[in-house]
Amino acid sequence: MNSLHYQKNKLFFDQLDLEELSKGITTPFYLYSENLIKQNIKEYISQSNDKTLFCYSVKANSNLSILKLIASQGMGFDVVSMGELYRVIKAGCDTKKVVYSGVGKTRAEIRYALENNILCFNVESEGELFVINDEASAMGTTANISIRVNPDVAVESHPYISTGLKDNKFGITYKNALSLYIKASKLSSLNIIGIDFHIGSQITSIQPFIDSIKSIRSLVSDLKKENINITHIDVGGGLGISYDGEDIVGKADYIKEITDSLRDLNVNILFEPGRSVIGDCGLLVTQIQYIKESKTKNFMIVDASMSELIRPPLYNAFHKITPILKRDKGHKKYDIVGPVCESADFLGKERSMNSEVYDLLVIEDVGAYGFVLSSNYNTRPKPSEYIISNGSIREIRSADTLDQILTNELK
Repeated sequence: MNSLHYQKNKLFFDQLDLEELSKGITTPFYLYSENLIKQNIKEYISQSNDKTLFCYSVKANSNLSILKLIASQGMGFDVVSMGELYRVIKAGCDTKKVVYSGVGKTRAEIRYALENNILCFNVESEGELFVINDEASAMGTTANISIRVNPDVAVESHPYISTGLKDNKFGITYKNALSLYIKASKLSSLNIIGIDFHIGSQITSIQPFIDSIKSIRSLVSDLKKENINITHIDVGGGLGISYDGEDIVGKADYIKEITDSLRDLNVNILFEPGRSVIGDCGLLVTQIQYIKESKTKNFMIVDASMSELIRPPLYNAFHKITPILKRDKGHKKYDIVGPVCESADFLGKERSMNSEVYDLLVIEDVGAYGFVLSSNYNTRPKPSEYIISNGSIREIRSADTLDQILTNELK
């Protein structure tokens, strides 16, 4: 992470001493940087114009304070559930900048979105198309829609986060897209305004996006022949971050190349960044509880676990793990593991470490898909969240209490 550095063997994040900052805070806890979030957004909007709209992907990190901050920088939102739309509204955000994605929208969710005047539904099946039309008709309104088209472009990412292929559950196959648009054009309570695609997550180069746009341009041409004229193209999100020194296309270059490739179509362009806005802006701070060493394997047992950060066991995702106190002694290889009763409960394997019991460690680049994927497994309280703002730390979510975990249970 760009904002992590040592001063006199102590680790600093966004200019604050992490050892000093952590005093009085129960570990594990999440920590974000407002400055880094704003910096990432600034890189995006540096190439924006009156035809671009950035809709932050709420699923990456949905804390209300984070959403309010992102909205203050002029961004809209991409939501995938009623709950995420509810969060966006609670954060005081403009629903006219909200697109609604997701394959399983219920009638109740569709009605809620229509009641709150969202910008657009990204339609992901023929059945959904007719349900949206039915609900809009019953409410005496018209629903703006785009259809999510799978351009069938392969990307180099984990199969669980690849979304634009013909065998993924998302969207409409490219060969069926035109006929579905024609069906949509005949439904009286729908207003076709766009085309949407989203090909995956943690994409490191521009080429898969450009390849997808070639297919989408061809579809736009076919739609015009049917007198269906769209006003926006939503290119989705998916731009990655550097977890382990990966070479990532720059945000400004990414925006410029995509906007240039679509300039002649004279349409609005929507982007749905998530991970690349928040991912490298967050840490998970944890404390070593025990160290176990043997001839075959060494373990550092920390108080964070797969309940707080499931990405390593779920995706075999790599996150750098860095000591807050740099010690002057020999290193050994350790598996960094948590207290959850699962063999899969690890945060990193075979890491070169020289920390001691009760030292603090940070797991880097966890701003995206960190807290939002946390759980109460083993009846573990979800951790607190903090943000560094204007040189000081502020709590933006308190940790669960055991009573809160049990609140909805009956006996």
